[in-house]
Amino acid sequence: MFNIDQYAYSNRLKQVHPGEKMAFALATLLIALVAPQPALPAIIIALMAGASIGAAGIPARFYLQLFLIPLSFLIAGVAMIALTITNQPLAGLKGLTLLGWTLGVTPASIHLAGKIFFKSLGAVSCLYFLSLTTPMVDILTVLKKLRVPALLVDLISLTYRFIFVLLATVNDIYTAQAARLGYATLRTSYHSLGQLAANLFIKTHRRSQELFTALTARGYGEELQVLEVPKPFSWPFLFLAAGLDLALLSLMFITWRWTLWPPF
Repeated sequence: MFNIDQYAYSNRLKQVHPGEKMAFALATLLIALVAPQPALPAIIIALMAGASIGAAGIPARFYLQLFLIPLSFLIAGVAMIALTITNQPLAGLKGLTLLGWTLGVTPASIHLAGKIFFKSLGAVSCLYFLSLTTPMVDILTVLKKLRVPALLVDLISLTYRFIFVLLATVNDIYTAQAARLGYATLRTSYHSLGQLAANLFIKTHRRSQELFTALTARGYGEELQVLEVPKPFSWPFLFLAAGLDLALLSLMFITWRWTLWPPF
């Protein structure tokens, strides 16, 4: 999480207007979600990986490590979608039959699981591009210009800040426990983990109260005031992003037509 924030402030696209990056990421995400075939989200995954690693300069190893986080959940989820349990004959069903019940897969279930898998990864890649190239302060600035309610913007800002408070608290407690050999054996590891979970909420709540006190002492009213750094529009990036999204839309309509009216 700390590395994501670090790269957001130090990548090669940090001077590009945040509105352009948000529009590009969200438009591409929408295309990935409505694409009729899994091939288009797969192209979007490769496109966003190239934009993040090649254009923004995010290390490839770190980017792949980020992808492993949702990948484990997705594999478990799509596996349940692909599997079919039935006692009725289905076209193309292949699997294990026991006591009249069959556990297996069908071409339709595999296609559905693959579509969900690639759509999900395509959406994740778009969000990774946005989070790795755009600081949260810039995103909040764009939301304010879009007339998003100030209360919602403040909630997003404070929630994002408290994520770091929570992670820092976990790291401090774990470091203190490890220095006292709290994870030397399996038994002590379970005991230390239980203590960490028990003390985490108390310490996090205390630190959040300290943060609120600091905000109040600095004149916090009904809205958080953040220093806005003006950034000009990058016309090359804007035209390139628009061209890529138009190309993706063209591919989507071609695959849509192919699905609805396949050639004879």
